[in-house]
Amino acid sequence: MFKKILVPVDGSETAWRALNNALEIGKKFESEILVVNVIQPYNNAALLAVPLDHATINQGNSELEKVGDKVLELAKEMVGSYPHKVEYDMEVGHPSERIIALSKKVEADAIVLGSRGLSGIAEFFLGSVSSKVSQYATVPVLIVK
Repeated sequence: MFKKILVPVDGSETAWRALNNALEIGKKFESEILVVNVIQPYNNAALLAVPLDHATINQGNSELEKVGDKVLELAKEMVGSYPHKVEYDMEVGHPSERIIALSKKVEADAIVLGSRGLSGIAEFFLGSVSSKVSQYATVPVLIVK
């Protein structure tokens, strides 16, 4: 049923719970797991109020990549001796867009991700990654609280 499960991780507590849930589901269905960390880079458009020079932006992006590498290393430790294939990937871009695109590209059968709900009015205007993924994904989505 679930041959390949995509699990986005960002280092949050809910992401780790989602990874644990995906591993449990994966054991039952003998699923391949793809763990992904999505980096949303700094850019001038996102920082209109405080324009930064190119070198500062590149340094910030480099730091984000280092954090992403650490998150994936922690994921590898959590996965441990999972009995089936596990792959790790880092994507760059808007998280919900990259997660949805990657799920199509790798032909994932499900997405398991943590909820990092924004509260109140911020969520109304911005929406959360988990909300957007659940709305636009073409495969089942499990949101772990």
